[in-house]
Amino acid sequence: MTVRRVASAPWLTVLMPSYRGEQWIDASLGSLASEAVEGVEILVIDSSPSSTTREIAQGYSDRLCLRVIERCDLVSWQAKTNFGVEIAESSHVCWLGVDDLWLPGRAAAVRTWINAAPDASLHLAPSAIIDKGGRKLGVWRCPLPANGELGSALVTERLLVQNFVAAPAPVFRRDAWLNCGGLDENLWYTADWDIWLKLAACGSVYYHEPVTVGFRIHDGSLTVTGSRDSAVFARQMQIVLDRHITKVGGRSKLIERVARASITVNIALASASVGELHSLLRAASAVARLGPAGIHRYLRDSRILDRVAPRVRAKLTGAF
Repeated sequence: MTVRRVASAPWLTVLMPSYRGEQWIDASLGSLASEAVEGVEILVIDSSPSSTTREIAQGYSDRLCLRVIERCDLVSWQAKTNFGVEIAESSHVCWLGVDDLWLPGRAAAVRTWINAAPDASLHLAPSAIIDKGGRKLGVWRCPLPANGELGSALVTERLLVQNFVAAPAPVFRRDAWLNCGGLDENLWYTADWDIWLKLAACGSVYYHEPVTVGFRIHDGSLTVTGSRDSAVFARQMQIVLDRHITKVGGRSKLIERVARASITVNIALASASVGELHSLLRAASAVARLGPAGIHRYLRDSRILDRVAPRVRAKLTGAF
């Protein structure tokens, strides 16, 4: 394990769960190093069978407050992330995939958010979607009003329709995460969706407009490979919906109808990506049956254009 510490306690911990991350981690850590901000600790928690990823990470030990931890017993990204939150030395935490990036100004923006609302359980923000070469393909926004405290009911209602949060963007309180149980390690695909809903229920939430992270899409990501078994993929989403739908009270029937249509669309898009185009008709029918108000809610909360257009662009240009 490589360790470099600062004299005072960090104000932010960045978690980087890793498995065979050697293709991407140099760019990811380089984006952190370019911010050159004191008080940010980075935890790289790696379970790769070879030392390559860890050796690349250790090359940044003179520029970052860095801990590189080999944990081959922690197989999933969920287990690594939960472990990272437990050992984090700061009050606020975020995570960064080994294939994602910080954009210029990220550290300063996050510090501003925390200083303005230190007790918030969750700070949300949009993300740039980037291709495998790091080129920007679009912006993935959250359907939330910015620059003010948001009620738990509003965030939950909209988030139940679709997970509109790219994992590298949020910042959360460490104690809130621990109090709500952290990531469900049985949810291999939707654990992040589940944790945002849990955090939204246990404290105040803020949404900020600056785009300060790059969420990389490529053909080896879990988003792509994990969605190829449509039945298992559907079950992952249905578990989260069933778990949290009761939180919206009297509006649960409306929200559930829109959310289940959204799941149908997500399954259809995953199937279409492997050539099963017939499922798109079923998805279109599910959305049409929602009626005008339901369609409006679906289009607003699903962020479908933000999510799909960059992937289509990447496919067409061969940058996926």
